[in-house]
Amino acid sequence: MHNKTIKELSALLHAKQVSSTELTRHYLSRIEASGHNAFLHIDPELSLAQAAAADVRLAEGTAGPLTGVPIAHKDIFVTRGWRTTAGSKMLANYVSPFDATVVERFNNAGMVTLGKVNLDEFAMGSSNENSAFSPVKNPWDGNAVPGGSSGGSAAAIAARLAPAATATDTGGSIRQPAAFCGVTGIKPTYGRVSRFGMIAFASSLDQGGPIAQTAEDCALLLNDMVGHDVRDSTSLTPEQGNLHEDFTRELNQPLTGLRIGVPSEYFGEGLASDVEQAVRAALEQFVKLGATLVDISLPKTSLSIPTYYIIAPAEASSNLSRFDGVRYGHRASEYKDLQDMYKKTRAEGFGREVQRRIMVGTYVLCHGYYDAYYVQAQKIRRLIADDFQAALLEKCDVIMGPVAPTVAWDLGDKTNDPVANYLADIYTLSTSLAGLPGMSIPCGFGSGEKNAKRPVGLQIIGNYFAEAKLLNIAHQYQQVTDWHQRAPEGV
Repeated sequence: MHNKTIKELSALLHAKQVSSTELTRHYLSRIEASGHNAFLHIDPELSLAQAAAADVRLAEGTAGPLTGVPIAHKDIFVTRGWRTTAGSKMLANYVSPFDATVVERFNNAGMVTLGKVNLDEFAMGSSNENSAFSPVKNPWDGNAVPGGSSGGSAAAIAARLAPAATATDTGGSIRQPAAFCGVTGIKPTYGRVSRFGMIAFASSLDQGGPIAQTAEDCALLLNDMVGHDVRDSTSLTPEQGNLHEDFTRELNQPLTGLRIGVPSEYFGEGLASDVEQAVRAALEQFVKLGATLVDISLPKTSLSIPTYYIIAPAEASSNLSRFDGVRYGHRASEYKDLQDMYKKTRAEGFGREVQRRIMVGTYVLCHGYYDAYYVQAQKIRRLIADDFQAALLEKCDVIMGPVAPTVAWDLGDKTNDPVANYLADIYTLSTSLAGLPGMSIPCGFGSGEKNAKRPVGLQIIGNYFAEAKLLNIAHQYQQVTDWHQRAPEGV
């Protein structure tokens, strides 16, 4: 049962071959027996109450495609009745009085919340090792990281602990863990999915999206995720192109004539040979499906890391200033005065990586450095976006390449080297800076005794609002390959 896709589970639910309650109990039992540390909070009573309500809708004939299907929520989305920690001691016991828009929309669709999944603290990281509640273990290899920050979401799908999971992508945090865990994930165009109730890291970059087994499943989830939200000032309006649409509508379109841009910068120094081999094999499969490969250049790719690590920490410094111990969250138990309380609360509540990024962000926003760093980074951000437009409007329809330079590394390998962690995002950061949609689909495994069980992801990048096209391209690939169907040993 747990190896079935969302589409297959939906068919079983509507055919009355299984109830949502039975399905929910099945997944909860798997979660409780799991040793991956993917879930931070489960509450069977809350989950089963939602399942019972879904069964009523199914019996009455008022159910939609997602009604009764279980889902896990990244613990960055606030959820009424559940703890929402953002993977931080700062919010260790926080229970929100309201739902994030993404959670609310899936609740309205009749989906059943299985629990909240682990992440890097405040979504800051590429390995899930920055979680205050211990890292997630990659289901393919318990010694490997699952990727981050949405490592819990990706691991939950890979281990078949849930058929669907929400996630967020600021600089690659949907695509990279999806790649490391051998599952499918998509980051929509910035502003398509509401950020209301998503605990903010970098407001001009954060974007919610789904992780699931297949591109078709992601399309079904996006149908309910996407749409304008008046409560989110960064939410795109229908007039700007953010329309409710059926993302499954193009899933069966042939790929004949598709022009795939292959950036030279994505296949240079630093790319592991086993990752390149798997990605190039995937590109050849697309040629067999009727596509044409076009050599392109994205010359500002190397500037995406310094640009991102100025803009994102600057926004984090501002967003995380609200966590001061006054209204909610952790507060130091002993302090002399208000200033001392602020200092001790934040020193105790935030982990090392969060503190590091707050310090960097505060520095680049200081008088005398703002123009030299932050303003310049914003200018380079525009140049990066222009590179993508030059390619996508003049030379190709989509861009493909690796998600990360290597397969998942060992837990602890880069813990004391934050720069090495940052470099792992070289192929995903520029897409986020440009606000473009991008996705990761499994396309193979690494090589050698150590990496043979560690998945490789193929990244597909499109122009603004091209999610349906990306999903069709991924779906066509998944119709002729089985990488997405493979599961870790014992699953």
